[in-house]
Amino acid sequence: MRSIRAAATGAVTLSLVLAATACGGGSSSGGGSGDSPKTLTYWASNQGASIAVDKQVLQPELDKFQKQTGIKVKLEVVPWSDLLNRILTATTSGQGPDVLNIGNTWSASLQATGALLPWDAENFDKIGGRDRFVDSALGSTGAQGKDPAAVPLYSMAYALYYNKKIFADAGISKPPATWDELVADGKKIKAKGKSPLGAEGSNLSENIHHVFVFAKQRGADFFTADGKPDFTNPKVVDAVKAYVDLMAKDKVIPAGDAEYAQNQSVSDFAKGKQAMLLWQSAAANLKSQGMSEDAYGIAPVPVISGTPGTGTQVNSMVAGINLAVFKNTHNLDGATKFVKFMTSDDEQKILNKAYSSIPPVKSAQADPAFGSSANAVLKTTLATSAAALPQVPSESQFETAVGTAVKDLFADAAAGRSVTTDTVKAALTKAQQQMPAA
Repeated sequence: MRSIRAAATGAVTLSLVLAATACGGGSSSGGGSGDSPKTLTYWASNQGASIAVDKQVLQPELDKFQKQTGIKVKLEVVPWSDLLNRILTATTSGQGPDVLNIGNTWSASLQATGALLPWDAENFDKIGGRDRFVDSALGSTGAQGKDPAAVPLYSMAYALYYNKKIFADAGISKPPATWDELVADGKKIKAKGKSPLGAEGSNLSENIHHVFVFAKQRGADFFTADGKPDFTNPKVVDAVKAYVDLMAKDKVIPAGDAEYAQNQSVSDFAKGKQAMLLWQSAAANLKSQGMSEDAYGIAPVPVISGTPGTGTQVNSMVAGINLAVFKNTHNLDGATKFVKFMTSDDEQKILNKAYSSIPPVKSAQADPAFGSSANAVLKTTLATSAAALPQVPSESQFETAVGTAVKDLFADAAAGRSVTTDTVKAALTKAQQQMPAA
């Protein structure tokens, strides 16, 4: 599930983002209506191991909603590789669903199109109130100072997954807490003939998620406080170089991972070929690939020194999926009822269990089912040491431009070409030149 999720945020088309306007949704009126009070269309993101799995998870719940309200929901599960472009096309064509899933990192960019229903106090009251949701999840629903463009549906965080047997065979008694420890452990693991750490070097969103954290740990951001790109900030350059150096210099990421973009690193880990994996809420994905929960441990993502926390101790982005409504839906009342249904305590427990994610609804998150040791790491990370990606209108362009720069740097490292501060700065300079004027 996370796999597809990761691909999601990388599928960005700059021209479409720039061209998007506030005319999308299920009708061309732009104001929402009750023209089709008995039907809804819903674009769900691919959260499961396959689209078929998603349908198996979601359809019974949609049937339940129909039984309760008389509203039939027509479901389409859209692959992550298509989802953003489909959404952006809908904003310009006026031919889209009533309700849809969006990657939470897209919230500000899609908010800027003006096509989504704003979740002001009145709309939040219709679904039980804004206070039901965890603050960190609400922080990834749109630009600061504006009403959210969507409502949190699933929450996720990064963790370090490690193979217990490979660690034991290498004489390692505990997971690394710092990057230096990770590199040192990686050398012991390589000496035993195993691959230390997996990465998806050609997956733009994965690249962004990691360099964002590396930058945070250096007290840096990719954008200035007023929202302007700051990709060539020396600390940002250092952060990107440090991440790529895990392959280029430290050799703990194998060169072949530079070409990975379809979650091959998850499969390598699940098959015991690789000792460590930095991933979001991976349990369901690993289980679907036959890996026993007893075979791996879960620990916080390393920091430079000390323990995870706020500021320079951040060790994850706030990952997740939001639920949005096109504001010119043919069934505004039904769409709001559907959001209320999907974010109800009962549905939050059912859906987040199925996807091994964390409910962003406080009361559902407190359910004992989400109290496992694996979930404890993810919940603690979300509550104490995760930060939201920049909630700026050009966020999606940022993912493409910088994600591609990191991809190219990984390709250089894999080919044996030198990765230096100058080459990293040059790549980020090129990325910044591709950004729209702030």
